[in-house]
Amino acid sequence: MFPKKYKPILLAAVSLAILPLAAVWLALSPAPTTTWGFFGHRKINRQAVFTLPPEMLVFYKKNIDYVTEHAVDPDMRRYASKHEAPRHFLDLDRYGEPPFDNLPRTWTDALMQYFQYFYVNERGDTLRLVTEPITEKTDSLTLNAQLFKGSNGLNSTGITRKDFRYFFNQNILPLYYGDGAWEVPCDSIANLLGGARLNCQAVFVVDTFSQHGVLPYNLEQMLKRLTDAFVERDARKILRHSADIGHYIADAHVPLHTQAEFIAKPKEYFWNIVLTSNSLVDSVIGIERALRSEFPPDRQLCNEYRNNVFVKTQCEDFAAAYHERMGGMVEARMSASIAAVGSAWFTAWVLAGQPDLSRLGDETATLPDSTELELKKAVQDGKQLGRGHEN
Repeated sequence: MFPKKYKPILLAAVSLAILPLAAVWLALSPAPTTTWGFFGHRKINRQAVFTLPPEMLVFYKKNIDYVTEHAVDPDMRRYASKHEAPRHFLDLDRYGEPPFDNLPRTWTDALMQYFQYFYVNERGDTLRLVTEPITEKTDSLTLNAQLFKGSNGLNSTGITRKDFRYFFNQNILPLYYGDGAWEVPCDSIANLLGGARLNCQAVFVVDTFSQHGVLPYNLEQMLKRLTDAFVERDARKILRHSADIGHYIADAHVPLHTQAEFIAKPKEYFWNIVLTSNSLVDSVIGIERALRSEFPPDRQLCNEYRNNVFVKTQCEDFAAAYHERMGGMVEARMSASIAAVGSAWFTAWVLAGQPDLSRLGDETATLPDSTELELKKAVQDGKQLGRGHEN
């Protein structure tokens, strides 16, 4: 019989392999699982400590309990912040076929391309601001001709991509984590156009990108935060960001070696994580479909008592058959996740100039009590904000 305590890891590993096709997995699985499960995430972070060189191990080993226990903080934040969920996945099927060249690898370029832009004219009508998609190959953009009052000496309604990107960085990106409407003043567009007179009351933006996941972009941001924490020699930040990036890397999951190594090109590295996961989609879904045809419905999903409630989860014999059919994929991908987490920690440390961690001591870092209590209460309330785990 498949060991019961490892069943969540198996089921979650299956989910990880089809991470980029979350919509397909949702249709196939009526009882989605949390990626890797709390047990798996903690194990990955804990084992990653032992991939580090001695100069880092001296600090991480003393704080191993922190990076272990707080490996699940990002999943807890899903119950407290609507902005958390997209950081855990990426729906690659939305962007065509591998290698998904129409999806920019740079955060700002991806947002620019997949956001929608509108303006409200002086009559109160809502119209599109930009008349065509903004891709990485776009040299200039055409703004809606109805936006302008007369020619104002302008020879065209065009704007260079470089200038629009500047406008985007200055006026739209700062709104990303806001809870209100994404509205910018018309003057910001007018100034960009040399003071043109515009038939405009307001410009606003709709985010049609984030709901489909931002995992690889988030990994780059987390690596920078961890690097900055090393530069600052802030032990609490180092441990907090180490625990978090460990969780996100485990969610992405890519085959690697068994010891930490320097990541020379983080952007390519993190995107390879997602693309490698995507390459396993057909195999994993095919295994599940075959098993579902072999097992009667009442032996596929079973009731299990967890946290004082009954939940639907895959039956143990079904999970055991899945494990056998995948031929060691679970173990291999967990080992790969461990190495990837260690490599990210090691890379941030090197980029920070390899600071002496032996002087940081045993911080036993924790979140501020009020924040940690709020997270735990949000989890107990049981309502995730944003999209739940489907992968």
